[in-house]
Amino acid sequence: MKKICKKISSGFTLIETLVAISIFTVSIILLMSVLGNGISDINNVKKKILAGYLAQEGIEYIRNMRDTYVLYSTLGSGKDWDKFKIEFNPCNLGNECGFSTTNPIVISKCTSNPSVCKIYLDNGNYNTTSSGEDSGFTRKIWTDVVGDGELKIYSEVEWIQRSGTQRIVFSENLFNWTEQ
Repeated sequence: MKKICKKISSGFTLIETLVAISIFTVSIILLMSVLGNGISDINNVKKKILAGYLAQEGIEYIRNMRDTYVLYSTLGSGKDWDKFKIEFNPCNLGNECGFSTTNPIVISKCTSNPSVCKIYLDNGNYNTTSSGEDSGFTRKIWTDVVGDGELKIYSEVEWIQRSGTQRIVFSENLFNWTEQ
């Protein structure tokens, strides 16, 4: 009887191993790239949402200022609405203003005092006093007179991202809601 010996080959060749490692390496690199872009996109969205909140907060501060003028009127019968409107005379498109978040609210033109339009981060809180670090956001407000008893207020927040300067603008019409 004749014995037949078969050569049994097992395992991978060197070339097969190198091809498998390079496919695995390319897959990992692509996965890391996708994850990095996702994290970057999340930070961009976070800034945009925060800018929206800051723009809305600007509108709320001005609405509060209007209510304070009208409710705690010294002239009576809604006459402080006119004093409220006068506060915004210098604030129009091209001559935007900023305001302090202290009480009472102080309106200043951004061109005369650029720091009044910056928003600072202090202990997790955003404010307009320079007691914190620069958050990278600026907020500007301006108005258009729509009628005798109506004022349109704009609040714009601006920040810088990878793709350049970004801005978001909110607006709202404020009315003299007191009886004349």
